[in-house]
Amino acid sequence: MRRRDFVTLIGGAAAWPFAARAQQAPPVVGFLNTASPGPFRHLVAAFRNGLEDTGFVEGRNVAVEFRWGEGRYERLPALAAELVQRPVDVLATSGGDPALLAARAATSAIPIVFLIGSDPVELGYVASFNKPGGNLTGVHQLTAMLGAKRLGLLREVAPSAGRMAVLVNPSFPPAAAMLKDAEEAAVSLGIGVIPLGAASESEFEPAFASLAREQVGALMIAADPFFNSRRDLLVALAASYQVPTIYEFREFAFAGGLMSYGTSLADSYRQAGNYAGRILKGARAAELPMVQSSRFEFVINLKTAKALGLELPPGLVTAADEVIE
Repeated sequence: MRRRDFVTLIGGAAAWPFAARAQQAPPVVGFLNTASPGPFRHLVAAFRNGLEDTGFVEGRNVAVEFRWGEGRYERLPALAAELVQRPVDVLATSGGDPALLAARAATSAIPIVFLIGSDPVELGYVASFNKPGGNLTGVHQLTAMLGAKRLGLLREVAPSAGRMAVLVNPSFPPAAAMLKDAEEAAVSLGIGVIPLGAASESEFEPAFASLAREQVGALMIAADPFFNSRRDLLVALAASYQVPTIYEFREFAFAGGLMSYGTSLADSYRQAGNYAGRILKGARAAELPMVQSSRFEFVINLKTAKALGLELPPGLVTAADEVIE
């Protein structure tokens, strides 16, 4: 064999692996959320930012497959199964327990990065925060059990209210625990709590209509991904029925809600994207410690307070992280 032919042959062989890698399809991230895409657009952007922090850019070197439950939790198992059969390299779930439960039932092999407000250790989803074990890790938002704080803030706005209502979604697994948390907090505040339930948009109006009948002076909207995806409607109803209301996330206050207190959703989604990228790079979910969100935000909408005829205590306004004027 002539030397020139030999060099050509070796050069071609050396190029094969590079050509093969170039032709390989990019890794795929599955994204399963319990709610609707529209109201979560900015959170999807935060998730993408988290992926980019680890060097993965959608459309360039990673693909993202989205599945949305649209508030119908019964759809999630089939959507999770679709992603597993795709198949995806890592599955990110958000919007609370239902998405995680569906993903966990669909696969024990594909790494799952989840984002929930419930305690994942107490519920047995992971072995511990430091070493989750199995194929699960993610972000604990510390938002579901903040009823005491939210009711306390609401009491400062409506000090004469002897009874407050708490709206929960009975189809959301943590609803019972959140309601119990609020009831225990109400005892310490010396107020009564009226539980209200709504699992669909058609049940929102009747729930708000009952506020006057029950002589309720204020309302807390409990943590729930479905409520978050319908925040414009809930804020509009609170304005229509002239009831001081507190919500879980800043997005509600910016939509016109009176107050919100909770963790930063955008930070949590970015962290989930970061973990998905780290797993694509070879990290094991079992060894990535759970992240606990620690950034809390208290937002007040003064325009809404004025529309409700409320004079907010100056100290309360000063304590807010952000004031909408």
